[in-house]
Amino acid sequence: MEIKRFLEELSSSNPTPGGGSASALAGAVSASLVAMVAGLSSKKNEAGRKEMEEIKKKAMAIQKRLFRAIAEDSNSFNAVMKAFRLPRNSERERQRRSKGIQNAYRKATLTPQLVCQHSLQLLEYSKTLITKGNPNAISDAGVAAVFAEAAVAGGLLNIEINLAAVADKAFGVKMKHLMRNWMKQRNRLMKTIRMKLNGVLGV
Repeated sequence: MEIKRFLEELSSSNPTPGGGSASALAGAVSASLVAMVAGLSSKKNEAGRKEMEEIKKKAMAIQKRLFRAIAEDSNSFNAVMKAFRLPRNSERERQRRSKGIQNAYRKATLTPQLVCQHSLQLLEYSKTLITKGNPNAISDAGVAAVFAEAAVAGGLLNIEINLAAVADKAFGVKMKHLMRNWMKQRNRLMKTIRMKLNGVLGV
């Protein structure tokens, strides 16, 4: 999907694409910047070329995956809406509808989980690039971190809102545990990244 078309659809009154798709896009933008800085750094730093080339390769793989996640998140929400439209005239239909809604809400947490996981990896790469990468591109690495942080935050919000509708308590406990770990990891990485950026750029 072209960016202009995506932005037009995002700003429309339709429920999709929404915040989940925007979070995936933020992650894809971060991955693109990571790949760019790693590419510039591999040319600048002969000693660290292999590490930079590996980061670029992995960032490009994440970019492609998160690009697909933009549509996947919209499809997940559409599946929830489809489940709500199932007939409920008989007890059997009501049970089938209820089960369908629950399954759809659980599945709707999958794409934002993926966004969080990949974006945390991008934060790791951003940290490495700020420390070891081309110093002329340190601000680009910083922007990559900012976009990755936004993607994680958006992913967590979208897990939370779908989780609120899931009746399976065990699933909820498991997801809350994962989310707490991801928040801690994000906070730890961003603290280090900000310190490094402040040391170099004074921001």
